[in-house]
Amino acid sequence: MAEKILIVDDDLETLRLVGLILERGGYQIAAASNGQQALTLAHSEHPNLIILDVMMPDMDGYQVMKNIRQDSAINTIPVLMFTAKAGIEDKITGYETGVDDYLTKPIHPAELVAHVKAVLSRAASKAREVESDCTVMGFMAARGGLGVSTLVLNLAIAMYNKTQKFTAAVETLPGYGSWAWELGHADSEGLNKILKTSPENITRNSVKNELILTSYGIHLLMSSPKLKDQEIINNTSQYQALLRELVGMSDYLLLDIGSPCNINWRRILGSCTEAVIIVDPDPTTMRRTKSLLQEIETLGFGKSRKVTPIAVNRARSDIQLTLPQMEEALGAPVALLMPPAPELAYQSATRSIPLSLLQPESLLSQQFVRLADLLLTKK
Repeated sequence: MAEKILIVDDDLETLRLVGLILERGGYQIAAASNGQQALTLAHSEHPNLIILDVMMPDMDGYQVMKNIRQDSAINTIPVLMFTAKAGIEDKITGYETGVDDYLTKPIHPAELVAHVKAVLSRAASKAREVESDCTVMGFMAARGGLGVSTLVLNLAIAMYNKTQKFTAAVETLPGYGSWAWELGHADSEGLNKILKTSPENITRNSVKNELILTSYGIHLLMSSPKLKDQEIINNTSQYQALLRELVGMSDYLLLDIGSPCNINWRRILGSCTEAVIIVDPDPTTMRRTKSLLQEIETLGFGKSRKVTPIAVNRARSDIQLTLPQMEEALGAPVALLMPPAPELAYQSATRSIPLSLLQPESLLSQQFVRLADLLLTKK
């Protein structure tokens, strides 16, 4: 996903030229011609960078900058001040208001792009430092029906039992929620309520209000199972705001992404420090999963970020791939094999109790504990 830059200038020709330069550099562009519009777009668009002019009517760039830094919803957005005011005092004033860089017009396009890249790089490094205390794990499979939601729920319980730290598990796909039904919760609207909220109103407290603290220690953000709610999956700005707040409050954040039918899967997985990919011992699934692993390499998984394949065997059968055959088909090691437990799964569904709590000593429950150990050790 290309980084988004908000350009703020009352001169329309400057907006056009700077926008063209940055679009050619591969960036997404949003534009504002005055200070108030800039503040509105900063909330709704969640840009990765703001390029801000100083000399504008009604509200100059310095005042816009002060408003940005005083607003907790947008005060972490880096700002590059780009203006014709070249005096030393002007630059000092700009830096005192909190800008990250200060450039004067005119400037060579290559120099502008170089400064943009530098500011974005510094901001990304700073964000990683701020978020480094939260381990964000994304869980998905190449197709549906492989037990991703069940694995996330029970793994979250195991991780909380190991660490006793704030552990949140999130269903990210509106219209496909299952935890509320499985656990007997009446309220499954948490995710939907947040995704229907204006991004600027998504705060730490508003997200906390939708989290359900379970009797077994983990926090859940549940999605509605109603198919009519699928349309809000397009609310990408709300997803960004939600993930930002969840990362800020959690020690361990487990995101049930599902399958690539989730159109936001790239954006959500891109916010994760680690990916856990679920497979089953089926040749077709293996081919699809190998393609998925190759796809997520473009997001850095398998390189700078860890990826952990997990095999889930949901049925007892002699006609299936062995573990070595699965690893050969994937071209990657499988970290753990989850054994079939259809009777336990049925009891869990009928009694609305997570299966790892229903029979903690079962082989499957112990594998959740081992997986928690594996992922916690990797951190």
